Amino acid sequence: MQKLFYSISEVADMFSVNQSNLRFWEKEFTQLKPKRNEKGTRFYSPDDIQVIKQIIYLVSDQKLTLEGAKRKLSQKKDTVAKQQEIVERLKAIKQELLGISDALGR
Repeated sequence: MQKLFYSISEVADMFSVNQSNLRFWEKEFTQLKPKRNEKGTRFYSPDDIQVIKQIIYLVSDQKLTLEGAKRKLSQKKDTVAKQQEIVERLKAIKQELLGISDALGR
C-alpha cells in the first residue's frame, strides 16, 4: 500500500541522497513542492516522489547539470517521465536476468 505522504528522512533513504540535497532541490526545481505543517516539517506526496525520481534520472543517469535538468523538466516533463520509467523497467529486467543467469550458473 502506498502512503499519501513521506517524511524527508524516508525520501532521503528511499533514494540514498542527503536530506540537504532534497531541501536544495526544492529551491532549485519549481516542480518540487512538498507540503509543510505548522512547524515547517516537509511531507512529500507521490507526485513529489516522481519529480525526485526524474531529477535523479536526469542528473545521475543522463549526466545533466542542475541547469540542464531544470530546463529539461520545464520543457518536456512528460518525455522525461516516460524515459525515466523506461530506464527503471530496463534496470529491473536486467536485475531479473542477472538473477536467472546466476541461478542457471549454479
